[in-house]
Amino acid sequence: MQSSDRHLDAPVIYDPAFETMEPDEPQTEAGLIDALTKISETVFRHSEHAQRAVHAKSHGLLRGEIEVLPGLPTALAQGVFAQPARYPVLMRLSTSPGDVLDDKVSTPRGMAIKIIGVEGERLAGSEGDVTQDFVLIDGPAFSVSGAKKFLGNLKLLAATTDKAPELKKVLSAVLRGAESMLESAGIESSKLVALGGHPTTNPLGETYYSQVPILFGRYMAKISVAPVSPELQALTGSPVDLKEKPDGLRDAVTDFFAAAEAQWEVRVQLCTDLEKMPIEDAAVVWSEELSPYLPVARITVPRQVAWSGPRSYAVDDGMSFSPWHGIAQHRPLGSVMRVRRAAYAVSVRLRAAHNGRSITEPASLENLPD
Repeated sequence: MQSSDRHLDAPVIYDPAFETMEPDEPQTEAGLIDALTKISETVFRHSEHAQRAVHAKSHGLLRGEIEVLPGLPTALAQGVFAQPARYPVLMRLSTSPGDVLDDKVSTPRGMAIKIIGVEGERLAGSEGDVTQDFVLIDGPAFSVSGAKKFLGNLKLLAATTDKAPELKKVLSAVLRGAESMLESAGIESSKLVALGGHPTTNPLGETYYSQVPILFGRYMAKISVAPVSPELQALTGSPVDLKEKPDGLRDAVTDFFAAAEAQWEVRVQLCTDLEKMPIEDAAVVWSEELSPYLPVARITVPRQVAWSGPRSYAVDDGMSFSPWHGIAQHRPLGSVMRVRRAAYAVSVRLRAAHNGRSITEPASLENLPD
C-alpha cells in the first residue's frame, strides 16, 4: 500500500449531527445580505453598472476541459468524480473586493470553476441545471472561524467599498511590506493579506482551496486545485509588474494563454478526524499529515483569448458562481457556507435587476464568445 493510500481507509462518514447552528445564525444571515447589498448598491451608484458584491474584477475567463481520473479508490470516487469522464469547464480568476480596483490594491486571488453536464440529485435552488461549481481562494483555510465573524469582516469591506482608491493603493503597499516581514519570521497574517497585503504574484501560479468543507458523497472533504504543468509551476511566487498597469494581472493571464496551454490538478482532502479537522470552524487548516490532498481530476485549458469584452459580458454579467450550484453529494458544510447561500442568491438578483439582463446557468459552452 502506498503511503497516501492509508488515509483512504478511515474517512469519517457524514452525520447531520456534525453541523451545529451558531447562536442567532438567521440574524447573521440577514446581516450578511444587508452588507452585500450595500456593497452592490454603492458600486452601482458610482459606476451605473452592477458588479458582484465580492470578487467583482475578473482577470481571466477560461474555457477548458476537466477529466475525472480513472481507477480512483472508492473513497475518492464520489459525486462528480464517481466515474471516469470528461466535461467542459469554465474558470474565472478574480480578486476579492466588490469594487473594481487598480491591481496595486493586492488582495486574495479567487478561482471559480463551473463544470458543465453534471447529472444527479440537485441542491435546492439549482434544480434543472447541469452545472457543478467550486468556489476557491488561494489559501487553505477561511479567514475567520464562523458566520458571525465573517459578517464582521464583510461590514468592514462594505464600509470601505468605492472609497479612496488611491489611498487603498498606498495602504496595500504598506500591508504587503508588513506581511513580508511577518512571513520572513515564519508568520502569515490572513487579515493583512485580505486587507490588501497579498503579494503581487501571478494568479496562475497559485494553488486554490475551497477553504471550507463540502460533502463528498458519503464523506466530507476540502477541494484544492494546483498548477501541474511546468509553465504554470514556473509562475508560482512569480511577481507581476504592475507599474502603470491597473489591469496588470489580467494582462499577465492573457499574455500567458496567448502562447501556452495550462494544466491544473483537482485534489481532495478527506476528513479523517473530526476534532482536528472540524466542520464548523472554517479557520482551521486541516493537517495534510492526517489527510493529504489526493488527485481526482485534471483540468486542461488550451491557448485562447483569456479575457475579452464579449466574454466578460457573457460570464461576468450573464453568469454566477456559487458553491450552492451543484449536486446534493457536494453540499457545502458549516455556518459560513450556510449563511452565504441566501446572500449569493440576493446578490445575483440585484445584479440582474440593475443591469437589466437575466443571469442563467449554461447547458454548454459552445456559444461562449472569444
